[in-house]
Amino acid sequence: MKAAVYYGPQNLKVEEVPNRELKDNEVRVKVKYCGVCGTDIHIYNGSDGAFEVNPPLIPGHEFSGVVAEVGSQVKDIKVGDKVSVDPNDMCGECYYCKNGMQHFCTNTTGIGTTVDGGFAEYVIAREKQVYKVPDQLTYIEAAMAEPVSCCIHGIDLCNIKLGDTVLVLGGGPIGIIMLQLAKNAGASTVILSEPVKEKRMMAEELGADLTVNPLEEDVEAVLASNCRNVNVVIECVGNIHTQKEAIRLAGKGAAVMYFGVNLSGDSFAMKPDDIFRKELRLLSSFINPYTFERAIQVLASGQIRVDCIVADVVPLQMIKDALTKEEYRRKGKVMIQMS
Repeated sequence: MKAAVYYGPQNLKVEEVPNRELKDNEVRVKVKYCGVCGTDIHIYNGSDGAFEVNPPLIPGHEFSGVVAEVGSQVKDIKVGDKVSVDPNDMCGECYYCKNGMQHFCTNTTGIGTTVDGGFAEYVIAREKQVYKVPDQLTYIEAAMAEPVSCCIHGIDLCNIKLGDTVLVLGGGPIGIIMLQLAKNAGASTVILSEPVKEKRMMAEELGADLTVNPLEEDVEAVLASNCRNVNVVIECVGNIHTQKEAIRLAGKGAAVMYFGVNLSGDSFAMKPDDIFRKELRLLSSFINPYTFERAIQVLASGQIRVDCIVADVVPLQMIKDALTKEEYRRKGKVMIQMS
């Protein structure tokens, strides 16, 4: 089969790789689409994702497809099923798995990070990771189940209440998903800070009550003129400057969610007094525990839209462009089409 194989920093080759045999509890999925995530870009440039990466590796963890083969012990999934796959497989036996914190499993297997992933014609996963997708969802929408599931976990942790004001920093694919989920969670006002005009326009179409260009406007002044208090700030950029800004812009008693993933060595200066005087809650969100089925249900219900987030669909042969060229990231989510 054809796959994009990562051999080290900025060394990715599209080549033929062998298909291995299935184990009894495994499913082989013929990949239709696999989304390019910020984690994939980090990996390409030599950084780890959520887990340590050891090349050679086929990246890609946001994918959908059709079941091509099942192992002898697979019960509920059959050949021909339209599916999406949760890339994270936990052992169920370590301290964290036994105490309701499976996302901190010390033996996690991550498709696209620790084992071969979705930038390939076929992917193998255990049956427990494979989720059937309703017919009304397209394969592109189904491939978005993984990022939506991660966002749902982040929204859960924010504890948004009816009537809250939520500020989202960054209007990329994750920011656009977050603002829609925040609205559905009960926020009466959702504000997006984003420098790219097209992304602000998309946000307004999808329910943002107000958008602001942080490069041309005083965000703090705009907030002061349009709301009494910012209850939740969700940082979706993964940049130390916007992470620091999140604390400054947060209101009294606010939750500050650091959702965007920056490089592991990045840091910024923080004054504890700023946290103390506003009684802030600093939060972060790690992968997607117990939320994958919910993500599929949210997508199938039409509560949020992800079709408009996908700006480009390119063949596997163009994957390097999708990982390296800024014009792709400026527009939105890139999907790699496998078949």
